[in-house]
Amino acid sequence: MVGEVLEVIASLTHTGMTMLIITHEMTFAHEVSDRVMFMDEGKIIEQGPPKEIFHCPKMARTRQFLQRMEGVFHVA
Repeated sequence: MVGEVLEVIASLTHTGMTMLIITHEMTFAHEVSDRVMFMDEGKIIEQGPPKEIFHCPKMARTRQFLQRMEGVFHVA
């Protein structure tokens, strides 16, 4: 079911529709997002383009989270 929902959302991104999606599916967020916000304890701690957030995060907490996803993202 999750895969089907993600497919529908991915197809809608090509229509120019504005969407706000909250997800723990980091690979999906990286692939379909124009902008990403990383939250911790209910607060936005970092935001920006997916390339910046997933590969060159500024905040230690974001780096720590993404480094746990070893092999998925190369974090500088």
